[in-house]
Amino acid sequence: MNKPVIALTERRAFLRTAAAAGGLSALGLAGCATTQASPAAPVLAKPGFRPVPPLGALLAKPDRIMGITVCLRPFRAAGPRLDTEKVGDKLVVHNYGHGGSGWSLSWGSANVVVKKALSGGEKDVAIIGCGALGLTAAITAQRAGARVTIYAKERMPEVRSARATGVWSPDSRIALASAASPDFPALWEEMCRASFRTYQSYLGLPGSPIEWTDRYILRDNPPPTSPATDPMGFAHYESRVHDLLPRSETLPPQAHPFPAPYARRLSLPMFNVQAFGRLLMSEFLLAGGRIETVEFNAPADLARLKEKVVINCTGYGARALWKDETVVPVRGQIAWLIPQAEVNYGLVYKGVSMLGRRDGIVIQKNGADESWGYNDANETPDRAEAEAALATIASLYPQVPV
Repeated sequence: MNKPVIALTERRAFLRTAAAAGGLSALGLAGCATTQASPAAPVLAKPGFRPVPPLGALLAKPDRIMGITVCLRPFRAAGPRLDTEKVGDKLVVHNYGHGGSGWSLSWGSANVVVKKALSGGEKDVAIIGCGALGLTAAITAQRAGARVTIYAKERMPEVRSARATGVWSPDSRIALASAASPDFPALWEEMCRASFRTYQSYLGLPGSPIEWTDRYILRDNPPPTSPATDPMGFAHYESRVHDLLPRSETLPPQAHPFPAPYARRLSLPMFNVQAFGRLLMSEFLLAGGRIETVEFNAPADLARLKEKVVINCTGYGARALWKDETVVPVRGQIAWLIPQAEVNYGLVYKGVSMLGRRDGIVIQKNGADESWGYNDANETPDRAEAEAALATIASLYPQVPV
């Protein structure tokens, strides 16, 4: 069934503005209600049920910024590189170029590349890279019976993927609709569904590595009735997996505390990246895996590895290592505020997103569309950008002292 334009428009608005770019949603009915409730207004509940706990107010003060990080998303117009090639006597299986969807698609992508890596009967596998894609590929290979060693210059939490927003966003900057192959949408759906299933198995664990939380899409003006402008022509495949997530809902008057007159709420999985990264590291090592600190400068350097099969999970680093100019950086900066346990939700407002994670409050500017940060390889933190983004979010909490 085709979804209303307003649903897809708001879904894409959230993807553009919620860090690793947004999140995937099966949005529902069109239209938004107005509300002028104060930050202290209670969320309504049906008689006989305990009232829903009020949303915690963010302490949006610049002196609570505990760090600023920059992540370069590795975008490829044709989508992730998942093919194989021979380098000397090594079979190299590539696994990079996932744009803003690396964490979200990692398990499904691992299924694809591990199957190729083990197709010749080899049981000793080398993984290059120790980020989201490297760790999930390594664990997937172990579960298939392989003996795995990870070779990497850096490991969690120093890798680029540790700086991700942490929102379920499986088609965020995954490809250009005009450049992806005809069979890619079906492959994407396979990876998306496989990842979603695997992530559900990590729910409820100590430290909450994966959890579901609510997001609020807030506007000062009525939502557009036509699709948002997309100057890049990014591919969007949300209609293929609309059954995975609950529909978003228009909020009735006084159902949320924010001063924005138009609001919708949706629920999405979230990755508490620091806790989840450490969990993956522990899981890999407890299963007998090994990690060696190694830097590779050219494909020929793989010759010194004892393994005959290599899975290349180097992310944006593949641009230099494999001289792959199809990898384009998409810059994303995060300002980290001191954690607040009561701020366990996310929101999007005026091109800025906020996400309450266990390891910090994520504030990120994402611009008017998904082209924000495209082909910008600058990894130097910008304090002015961070404080301006925080000021936008602070305007939603007018009764909280700044």
